[in-house]
Parts: sequence; structure tokens; C-alpha cells
Amino acid sequence: MQTRLLRVLTVLFVGAFAQGAAFAQGAPETKRVTIAMGGKSLYYLPLTITEKLGFFKDEGLDVSVVDFAGGSKAAQAMLGGSADVAAGSYEYAITLKARGVAIEGIVLLGRYSGMALAVDKKKLPNYKSPRDLKGKIVGLTAPGSSTHMFLNNLLVKDGLASSDVSVIGVGTTAGAIASVKKGEIDAIVNLDPVISKLERDGDVRVVTDARNAEGMRQAYGGPYMASCLFMTSDFVARNPNTSQALVNAMVRSLRWLRDATPEQIIDTVGPEYYGEDKALYREALLKNIGSFQHDGLFTIEGARGAYEVLNAFEPAVKGASIDLAKTYTNKFVEVAARKYK
Repeated sequence: MQTRLLRVLTVLFVGAFAQGAAFAQGAPETKRVTIAMGGKSLYYLPLTITEKLGFFKDEGLDVSVVDFAGGSKAAQAMLGGSADVAAGSYEYAITLKARGVAIEGIVLLGRYSGMALAVDKKKLPNYKSPRDLKGKIVGLTAPGSSTHMFLNNLLVKDGLASSDVSVIGVGTTAGAIASVKKGEIDAIVNLDPVISKLERDGDVRVVTDARNAEGMRQAYGGPYMASCLFMTSDFVARNPNTSQALVNAMVRSLRWLRDATPEQIIDTVGPEYYGEDKALYREALLKNIGSFQHDGLFTIEGARGAYEVLNAFEPAVKGASIDLAKTYTNKFVEVAARKYK
């Protein structure tokens, strides 16, 4: 009887020890971390929530989030050394890998790209397909950004080349809206709340909408992955505890978004994000909320989908042999998921 009891206690002890070890984490190697973000929009809502609710501080980090006009600018800041981490499209992990730069996505923020192609109602009233954009000017968050990749994907699928249109960077805020209203561009690829504002004002007609699952299928043809946190593989190797702390905070944010009401989300982001029009922000939020209700894990199917799209038009990727499994890691999310359920 005593022997059996001893065995039971041993099993319980080992189980408890293993569970504790799973959550055990050393202090961050680097507590001060700078994240370059590719535009203050709903695309990065989980990052905004994490910052606003103090989840980074809870993990022992002092994080500064620096805003850039687009994901390409954020990636450049990270590669240039002015930021440690970038918040941008997963596509950058593939394009940079193809150029010989070892990048890893460490947590997926959004399932859907959240982008929309909208045409000026006055300039393109009879728009039927991307072919109607030939010779036109399209406003993007920034040249080389994920909005540019989104546009190129649509053009190539319709038999055009990226050079068949002219593109200019308009950012993700008031400047993008002004570019449409001033007639400086014929069409725009952007995110919310910019797109919802232009829709509500009657300036544009959305013709391709990737703010939901059905729109993603139409735009990309299958599984895909959108916004994520990514960094160089060297940073991950040198700072595993810091990387884990970042992911812990982001997974906690995704869990919070899973259960939060639209009103709770709006109150948390505050006027800095919704400005003077809370109703517009709510409208835009409801169009995008499904993108953030997931577990933060990358999938090989989504990676293959992104590669196939980029392979159609991105010179660096075209024909390149890329080990997609090395463009992301789920090991930090899996640990975080056991801590925040």
C-alpha cells in the first residue's frame, strides 16, 4: 500500500514539475525592445491592445512602438538596426529569406490581410476588373509594402504586369484619405479605418475586399497569413527569453480579443485611434474583427499560399528554393498558449 502511494505521489510530483518547467522562463536578455510598426491601422490591433493594456510590462519588457508609413519601411528599420522587431506582413519573411536574410515570424497577429482595393467612383465608374487599372495611378501605404504585393497579385492574376500601373505611397491615415478626395489617385489599396471612411463618404467603391475569410479566398485563392511579429533569426537565437516574453504578451492580447466586446476594444484603443468618429471605428472594427480571433500559430499551408502568390511576381522569390518551415517558428506561441488559455 505504501509502495503504491509512493508511486502515485511520484507521478503527481513529476507532472507538477513538468508543468512548472513548461512555464519557467528566464529573465529577458534585452528588456528594452523597439518594435517598428507598418502603419497605425486595424491591421495591427493585437499589438495596439498589448501596448495599451500593459501586457509587455507584465512580461518584464520596456517596449517602444515606432510607427512607419508601411510594412516595408518597418522592415527596413529593423534591418537597419533602429528597431529590434518589426510588425508587418508575413510575406516579408519569405521575400527577405529569398534575398539571403534569415528572418523568422514568431507570432501571427492576423489571419486576413485586412486590405481592400477601392476605385474612385468618379474616375472609374465602370470598373470591372484589375485590367481597368492599366495606365492608372494607385495609392498604396508605401511602395514595396504588403499593399503593393496585394495589388501585384491582383494584376498578375488578371494578365497584367506590375509595371502596367503607377503607384505612390499615401500612408495609412489622413493623407491617404486626402489623396483620394483631392483626385490625386485613381484607386487605392489600403486598410481600415481609411477604407471604411472613404466608403462611408461615398468617394470609392470597394472592388476586392480581403477583410474577411471569403474575400481572402477570392484575393489569394487559398490559405494565407497576414500580419505578424518578425525578427532576424540571429536576434531570436541571442534573445530567446526576450522573444518568449514578446510572444507571451501577444498571445495574451489575442486571448483578450477573442472574448472582448467591440465596445471594450474601442475603449481600450482610445481616441488616439478612433479620433472624433467612434462610430466609424466601430464599423471598421466589425469588418475586421474575425482576423484576430485565432491562436497566433503559423501554418505551413499559409506559408505555401504566400510563397505561391509571391512566386508569380516577386523577382527575388520567383523560382527560389526556400525552406518555408524556417521562415517562422511556433515554439514560443506553444509555450505561451499553456500560460494563457
